[in-house]
Amino acid sequence: MTLTFIIITLLYLILIGRFIYGFDKVVIFSLQDLPPKTYFSVIIPFRNEADNLPDLLKSIKTLNYPKEKFEIILVDDDSEDHSVATIKKHLSKSKIQHFIIKNQRHTNSPKKDAIAAAVNAAKNKWIITTDADCVLPKFWLDSFDEFIQKNDTVCIAGPVTYIEDNSFLNRFQVLDLLSLQGSTIGSFGIKTPFLCNGANFAYTKATYSTLNGFEGNTNIASGDDIFILEKVAKTHRKKLHYLKCEHVIVKTKAQPSWKALINQRVRWAAKTSNYHNAFGKLTGLLVFLMNTAIILGIFLSFFDVFKPKTWVYILVIKANIDFYLIYKTASFFDQKKALKSFIFSFLSYPFFSVYVALISIFSSYKWKGRSFKK
Repeated sequence: MTLTFIIITLLYLILIGRFIYGFDKVVIFSLQDLPPKTYFSVIIPFRNEADNLPDLLKSIKTLNYPKEKFEIILVDDDSEDHSVATIKKHLSKSKIQHFIIKNQRHTNSPKKDAIAAAVNAAKNKWIITTDADCVLPKFWLDSFDEFIQKNDTVCIAGPVTYIEDNSFLNRFQVLDLLSLQGSTIGSFGIKTPFLCNGANFAYTKATYSTLNGFEGNTNIASGDDIFILEKVAKTHRKKLHYLKCEHVIVKTKAQPSWKALINQRVRWAAKTSNYHNAFGKLTGLLVFLMNTAIILGIFLSFFDVFKPKTWVYILVIKANIDFYLIYKTASFFDQKKALKSFIFSFLSYPFFSVYVALISIFSSYKWKGRSFKK
């Protein structure tokens, strides 16, 4: 038993160590004020987002990019509130090219259907997806444009984080997302990308068409980002990049309650069994085993099956390697304030993550007022 726990810890140490190494290999991209050349179609699916849309729309209106070089396609996924009226109110007098289209349901995934409909309607070469509860930075499109001009790329993943407040629930989520973003950036740095976030994700329309969009993954409600990433990684690995730039960080709202957070994470976890990326599956399994080992170590120590001293050593090793990766990521995102909740979050996270993983195996989940089976 002790040997098994030690092996799991060593493998976890190597894994996170590789992410830390890879994090530094992805060079921070700096803007040089190049003349803009790229034409973008920004796709935003929405369902009952009337409360969140004003912040997003305000940020769209403050984008620095030339208005003639991008269009906004908002896809109404059968909203039951005044989302459409909110959009019209904020953009009716704007010179920004924008369109509201209705989602056309064909599969078990409303969001993928929405994106597919928008891609078909898009007139520009580059597609960028984001979410209705996000806030976009001023130089968002400028950053993507300059990166595209300087790199041979067909798909770009961008950074996403939570808007901060002063609650523990918020800091817990910020730290959790920072760990995911750190792993994402690190995986790109070691040439084994397996994560991205659809709130800040770009690809060419031609690439989407060549890869037949979401074909093969439409039975899964979520995963509009990961499954495209997997296809690109398999066919265009050298043209797949991460844009590590402070001017492109998209911020979104954290979940308002523990119940909502658990339901969101169950939704995220439900799609992992459908991943085709072996490294991604291995990473998920190893993280699950490490967190399970921490929990089991507590109980086994009470029955003298496992030495408490060994459990403490394992806990300290995990805490240090986790903190190092999160600290690096927090520094990039300028969110070091969340680190004051690291210890308590670290101690509670194994219980949270294992619970979510187990629930995702047996339970359905709700998303935007709809119920979905795994």
